Amino acid sequence: MTNASPINPVDFAAALIKRPSVTPADAGALDTLQHELEGMGFVCKRYAFGEGTTGKNARVENLYARLGTKAPNFCFAGHTDVVPAGDEAKWAQDPFAGQIKNGELLGRGAADMKGAIAAFVGAVSDLLSTGWTPSGSISFLITGDEEGPALNGTKKLLAAIEQDGEKIDHCLVGEPTNPNEMGEMVKNGRRGSFNADITVTGKQGHVAYPHLGINPVPTLLGILGMLQSRHLDDGSEFFQPSNLEITTVDVGNPTENMIPETARARFNIRFNVAHSGASLTEWLEGILEDARQGFDGTVEAEIRISGESFLTPPGKLTDILQDATQAVTGRRPELSTSGGTSDARFITNYAPVAEFGLVGATMHQVNERVDVADITTLTAIYKDVLKRYFA
Repeated sequence: MTNASPINPVDFAAALIKRPSVTPADAGALDTLQHELEGMGFVCKRYAFGEGTTGKNARVENLYARLGTKAPNFCFAGHTDVVPAGDEAKWAQDPFAGQIKNGELLGRGAADMKGAIAAFVGAVSDLLSTGWTPSGSISFLITGDEEGPALNGTKKLLAAIEQDGEKIDHCLVGEPTNPNEMGEMVKNGRRGSFNADITVTGKQGHVAYPHLGINPVPTLLGILGMLQSRHLDDGSEFFQPSNLEITTVDVGNPTENMIPETARARFNIRFNVAHSGASLTEWLEGILEDARQGFDGTVEAEIRISGESFLTPPGKLTDILQDATQAVTGRRPELSTSGGTSDARFITNYAPVAEFGLVGATMHQVNERVDVADITTLTAIYKDVLKRYFA
């Protein structure tokens, strides 16, 4: 398990950026990664899920690679897919050129999260080149579906490798966790995300003859009022309070003297461990059932739970991440559950999981970029994490 020539993480990050792997297209990104991993002695297996070319069931390529056969198995999880570049004319240079300018690597996926994948590959490569051997196994769990619907990616990949007899003992996800500078934050949990579309259907009619129509708007407004009137929680030691946000209310009435037939609304709840998708569903269904009483129309809801809340309590994994980061940067990162969702919400069902990566200030933006020095720093942190984990 040696590699005489360590992989340069900055060069490898640039090589990954040059693969325009906009979800669900792979564009050769996983081939590029697999080539380097196999050169280091990893056994790689590809998993493809989905059948279409676009949409929710689009075919997605995934990769699981393992070095070693013994436990414990320390896994690095991430994604090679990226969001679209947007208006490329607004970029300072080609978003898929992977070029360095003013000490920064610029390109789509630089921060989220090809730079972190390259840093972990560089860390493993550097360690192996010295003759170091892990007293266990190192694995990569990489999807091409994190930025998309997340239906044919990590969730199915985890089930598939478990069926193949694989067991992960701890997992590090390389999402960009630092707001402004390296060493600020480790994510040891995430809030869940609850989405619902409410449709209230009445009967169209003339406003001067309300008894001949059924107005859905007051019923919808009553539902929204009930939703907003509840104080969800006050947060906890690791979680900020849950919040409910109404994101759209639509009637689409083109005239001023007509009772509309349909009124719709959509809302999202970012919830902590005080709730679950099931408990919020039960609460919403109770409100909808009350709204149906005495209303001659219909009240329906489409519910989507894109992730449950989870927490990895402080312990071995978080201690190692904090200790290694402090040793390299001089700053001890805080543990946080802030931000949106990530594929860690699936991994938590299989192993303790935490997230630590690059600075995410420009992720998903025009001119997404990271400091070259930060990739080097992250590589050093990942090296220290591996040495501490297998010590």
